[in-house]
Amino acid sequence: MTVLAIDIETFSDVPIDNGVYKYVESENFRILLFAYAFDNEDVQIIDLASGEELPERVASALLDDSITKTAFNAQFERVAINKYFGIKTVNWECTMILAWSLGISGGLDMVGKVLRIEEDKQKLASGKKLIKTFCLPRPQRKKNQTSMLKDTMRVLPEDMPEKWEEFKTYCIRDVEAEREIRYYLLEVRLAGLHDESPLYELDQKINDRGVKIDLDMAEAAIRIDTEQTERLSKEYTEVTGLENPNSLATLKKYIKYRSGKEVHSITKGVIDSHMVKFKNYPDIIRALEIRQQLSKTSVAKYKKMVDVAGTDHRARGLLQFYGAGTGRWAGRLIQVQNLPQNHISDLGTARETIKTGDLDFLVMMYGEASSILSQCIRPTIIPEDGHKFVVSDFSAIEARVIAWFAGEKWRMDVFSTHGKIYEASASQMFRVPLEEIHKGHPLRQKGKVAELALGYQGSVGALKSMGALKMGIDEEELEPLVNQWRQANPKIVKFWYDVENAAMEAIENKSLVRLGSFLRFRYKNEFLFIELPSGRRIAYAWPRLEDDPRFNRKKIVFEGRNSTTKQWGYIDTYGGKLVENIVQATARDCLAHSMLKLDRAGYDLVMHVHDEVVIEIDRNRNELERITSLMGEEIPWAPGLPLRADGYECDYYMKD
Repeated sequence: MTVLAIDIETFSDVPIDNGVYKYVESENFRILLFAYAFDNEDVQIIDLASGEELPERVASALLDDSITKTAFNAQFERVAINKYFGIKTVNWECTMILAWSLGISGGLDMVGKVLRIEEDKQKLASGKKLIKTFCLPRPQRKKNQTSMLKDTMRVLPEDMPEKWEEFKTYCIRDVEAEREIRYYLLEVRLAGLHDESPLYELDQKINDRGVKIDLDMAEAAIRIDTEQTERLSKEYTEVTGLENPNSLATLKKYIKYRSGKEVHSITKGVIDSHMVKFKNYPDIIRALEIRQQLSKTSVAKYKKMVDVAGTDHRARGLLQFYGAGTGRWAGRLIQVQNLPQNHISDLGTARETIKTGDLDFLVMMYGEASSILSQCIRPTIIPEDGHKFVVSDFSAIEARVIAWFAGEKWRMDVFSTHGKIYEASASQMFRVPLEEIHKGHPLRQKGKVAELALGYQGSVGALKSMGALKMGIDEEELEPLVNQWRQANPKIVKFWYDVENAAMEAIENKSLVRLGSFLRFRYKNEFLFIELPSGRRIAYAWPRLEDDPRFNRKKIVFEGRNSTTKQWGYIDTYGGKLVENIVQATARDCLAHSMLKLDRAGYDLVMHVHDEVVIEIDRNRNELERITSLMGEEIPWAPGLPLRADGYECDYYMKD
């Protein structure tokens, strides 16, 4: 199949931080340069900004389904080209996603460096300055300032001809870099790789469709939050004499000055203990309360909603395909994967109260504003008029998947019957009849925290991170709790070590290792691949075994991007972590299978969050039962995996 590699350079007066869909919606949006290459031909560049036009060969190729179009972050090129030329291009592949699917995340420059692409084929480092010059609006000229540049919104090619020629070289180099990276990755990728192109096409369709934002509500929430921040900041100054409530350093000094006591942290986790410690200092207490309230404000989410929404009030481009190495999606822009939950029962009333824009009214109704604003971020996402949302999600999907892989029979029996895994886990751990453990029972709480914390080889630290101490479990109970959970789940414990040993054997012998009926570990082309039941593979780049002096044994090390520092480097892993990757990747494949099935059935997916789909549907259609039924059907590549989906209908997005 013929491949057309593309890179474009563009201009818009809308910040790209608001997403490509809003970026191209501006009447000032332009494609300036269009670089391309068919297969191994030399890269050509079309200077659209100077009046050149696309050759007929390129124009027709964009619409030809038999020609594959590729780019690094292809969504940008596809959306921009479609908008600028008023066409609908077809058959795109994204080299960035190909890299990310092999565990190599980052931008074009980082991926090129990680893959050791020849320097003359890598992205030019001068690009950022050139983009700032030609792709962003010119800074406003100061009064009486003279300039050689023409008085236009952007710098034109004739304003800086030498820089413009350099910019064209930069654009050409991007195509060369993308093409080299693609060739390299296609060689690395194992033949017969599970084809995800239908899923990528669906992902792009969902991103194109977007979801509607209640802009009246978002703008009213911003007004309320702004007024509240001004009031609280003023009160903070009156109470403490300090100007900036966001400065932790000055607040710490103030506390030391007033009480003589030093505090090292004023974070969410220690505020409550400070309230007790400084109960005799009402000014300190009030200052801490104000900081708490200000930290709860969610105005940034509301502002982003306003910034991202298009002229039709729909926010697009909210989901990143292959945002994690497991293949799971990540949130973008509004970050729908990380929205606060709602716990108030009268969300409809809260929405209408916020829409008045009246802070005093909101406080009168609910006693405070910050928490209500936070809980109403989800309900700011709404269906079109005459429509509703159907929300459906898998029940305890990760717990089901790990039990299925490990063959933990008692857990499989739970999921095939009543599904009460917290109660059943407590029953199994403490040898108490299931019928005696109900919601609110202290053993259920222990079963719940154990289930949430211990499935991936977690121990006492994991229980603490999951909030075991805050749930009222004593510290001396934590280690016995770990032991009881592991004794109750011997096959899952064995699965951790079996997975680690299989991975180590594959790396050490550069071989193929089978584990059970559904998993394969293969070292090939300097990558460790774990083949999942779906046929898809997760990858670990340049793995090796190293001595681990902590445990006097070998450990697995691979190269990857540190999730905290965002820098490329060495990462350790172990059996429980590999199991977590396998389980989450398989749960993702279950969701992907359901999404494709729902799309084929004619349902309009507008979002999906973790293991949940959100469908926009005509208000008069009653499809909830069919949607949950479709999601709960057995998957051909996962025989015996007991899936179940639950759902609800709503007039705005919410957590049921």
